[in-house]
Amino acid sequence: MRKTLNKPGLIHILNLLLSSPTPVLHRSARSLQTLAYEEFKSSPEKPHNHTAFILHGLLGSARNWRSFSRSLASTLPPSQWRMVMVDLRNHGKSAEIEGFLPPHDLENAAKDLANLVKTERWVWPDVVIGHSLGGKVALQFAQSCANGDYGDSVHFPKQLWVLDSVPGTVSRENSEGEVEKVLQTLQSLPSTIPSRKWLVDHMLKLGFSKSLSEWIGSNLKKSGEEQTWAFDLEGAIQMFNSYRETDYWPLLEHPPKGMEIAIVRAENSDRWDSDVIKQLESLAAKRVDETEGKVSVHVLPNAGHWVHVDNPKGLLEIVAPKVASLA
Repeated sequence: MRKTLNKPGLIHILNLLLSSPTPVLHRSARSLQTLAYEEFKSSPEKPHNHTAFILHGLLGSARNWRSFSRSLASTLPPSQWRMVMVDLRNHGKSAEIEGFLPPHDLENAAKDLANLVKTERWVWPDVVIGHSLGGKVALQFAQSCANGDYGDSVHFPKQLWVLDSVPGTVSRENSEGEVEKVLQTLQSLPSTIPSRKWLVDHMLKLGFSKSLSEWIGSNLKKSGEEQTWAFDLEGAIQMFNSYRETDYWPLLEHPPKGMEIAIVRAENSDRWDSDVIKQLESLAAKRVDETEGKVSVHVLPNAGHWVHVDNPKGLLEIVAPKVASLA
């Protein structure tokens, strides 16, 4: 399982986070085409009443969110909540599972979540929390639920958390240049890498920072005498393109009845222009119609895009009270 691409100054923090002791996790015996995931319960021996899905960002994985999920579960009513940290298609352990057919877009990534629920015979999640790419997968999941794409038995999430993910389209001019530069560089490399040291040295020669180069090297896995990527790069790039091209403003303008879509904007994030912020604030201030859900907007202070790393305590203070209210 991989970490989300990060700004160089934050890479060492992620490394510290991922080297911390692993919580008690439960892995599923799953069929061929369902997603890999990690499950955390504050009281594993007791039944749970509510479920939250947590979705990582581009080139990330479930393990990026272990620490936050554990903290969230510990603040909620005891033994009532289960956190399911999912590896999206082409990412983490899901990249090793066959059967995820193209197109690799947000619609199919969200459908994978529905297939996981159905295959495991779970109740539908009460809460879906998605960061960056995962935030838009969460929005698509809500949209598909509302469209009836998953059948009549579906129950909408009561809360949808979109963490520092712009809900509209992202033009190439305003796209994340750092992400694109890294993806282009990875595409130019051979499919097998002689060694992690070779990769780090190569990235340094291309002008990337040492911390970022070493983080990219941590995304390698052993393949015989060589190294290869632990994610499906081409599939992930297709998902990134779908992320940029898909618009969920209509969903935010008319959320499904009974659902709250909570947008968390990181105070220091560079992904929000003033027009988008005004549009969100206008939707949040709109009088709620009884036939529709609502939108709320939250600003996470002292944080850039990597919200769960920059200010996990602040993020918890925003998310936990609302999630606890569902119980």
